[in-house]
Amino acid sequence: MGGTRWGERGAERGGARGLRAGAARRPARLFRCRRRSRRRRRRRRRAFRSAEGLGLRFLLLPPGLRLPVRPVSRCRWEPVSSSALSTMPPKKAGDGIKPPPIIGRFGTSLKIGVVGLPNVGKSTFFNVLTNSQASAENFPFCTIDPNESRVPVPDERFDFLCQYHKPASKIPAFLNVVDIAGLVKGAHNGQGLGNAFLSHISACDGIFHLTRAFEDDDITHVEGSVDPIRDIEIIHEELQLKDEEMIGPIIDKLEKVAVRGGDKKLKPEYDIMCKVKSWVTDQKKPVRFCHDWNDKEIEVLNKHLFLTSKPMVYLVNLSEKDYIRKKNKWLIKIKEWVDKYDPGALVIPFSGALELKLQELSAEERQKYLEANMTQSALPKIIKAGFAALQLEYFFTAGPDEVRAWTIRKGTKAPQAAGKIHTDFEKGFIMAEVMKYEDFKEEGSENAVKAAGKYRQQGRNYIVEDGDIIFFKFNTPQQPKKK
Repeated sequence: MGGTRWGERGAERGGARGLRAGAARRPARLFRCRRRSRRRRRRRRRAFRSAEGLGLRFLLLPPGLRLPVRPVSRCRWEPVSSSALSTMPPKKAGDGIKPPPIIGRFGTSLKIGVVGLPNVGKSTFFNVLTNSQASAENFPFCTIDPNESRVPVPDERFDFLCQYHKPASKIPAFLNVVDIAGLVKGAHNGQGLGNAFLSHISACDGIFHLTRAFEDDDITHVEGSVDPIRDIEIIHEELQLKDEEMIGPIIDKLEKVAVRGGDKKLKPEYDIMCKVKSWVTDQKKPVRFCHDWNDKEIEVLNKHLFLTSKPMVYLVNLSEKDYIRKKNKWLIKIKEWVDKYDPGALVIPFSGALELKLQELSAEERQKYLEANMTQSALPKIIKAGFAALQLEYFFTAGPDEVRAWTIRKGTKAPQAAGKIHTDFEKGFIMAEVMKYEDFKEEGSENAVKAAGKYRQQGRNYIVEDGDIIFFKFNTPQQPKKK
């Protein structure tokens, strides 16, 4: 009995305080902690009763955290549920909104190709658009290898910022344009070097679909007559058939590995490609016409870069006379066809002959000619339309040293936009100080924008908008110490 613990003796005696056999004796400090806890609860109840008398509401909070109290009607105290305490505050409008996924290559160095039948004015258009000297002759396939150049995107906002700051360096946004050889009927089967030319289209991210709507006996047409509707349908058919030809081997390979081979990781991709085949081959619809692709499906589509997934802008090449008077028998028919078979796509008329003439004039003579004929060049509109079709936009950094337009994809968040300037800006991103171009122009200066309360500090979830003027704040990442 001398070695028996108190708890065991208590249990043997049947005492109320006895512990179960073999249990360790409870330390005295545990009972002291419980007494202190009871005293704290009594003090809190007294505080609540006092607060209720004063018309105040209290919340139980973790130690060290305090919230301001507010008056309420003099009534009984209403407890707050734990779910209400755990609820996060509502997000600001626009914060954390996920942009819709985009079909196509990632990045900002995207290209748009000039596509059409031979002898419709593609090389002439490319030359006047980019101020290049690509071969443009009156015979089919004068272009074999693609010509590539870039053209600055005209923007009055950029011009205004340059005029205001008078910077030492001016860097606008650029659109990369590729002149691709003409396609003919049967190109998907290799007719007229079609396979090579279609591969050039595959390397682009968007299409300027150029068609001819002018009569000229001196310029031959591969189909023997001018019919822009027929020409548009030929190009669409060739792109569609090439995609159908691409899908077959892809599905066969996936079926061999995912279905017969039992590779579960590739089974979702196989199912997605079957859906693409149903859409393109069975329903005869371009990939871009389906608006129900989810993120995973678009991820698979972006691996293969189908020709019919590329955005398209329709350019109608008119004679100088028709363009100036804004009349042509084909324009209405082309617009009706596009609205029916490619809804939402832009149709832009222009005149290659007029643009070539304007290019040869001096700036003063060009202005006089345009004013005399009450017309204007279509090139600025075409460049902006191509830039927007690629889902590109830009923000500005502006100051006396440099005014620059930084190209980004639509839906880019502030840290990634900062990374376009330097990777350290993205890694150490703190905030983006943003003002809208319209506010800057209206108020007249940065200080005036701040005084008007229109200068915003945006965090990581801010989606950069086209034309934002941004100043980024960041921490320089610390370099690892050398051993």
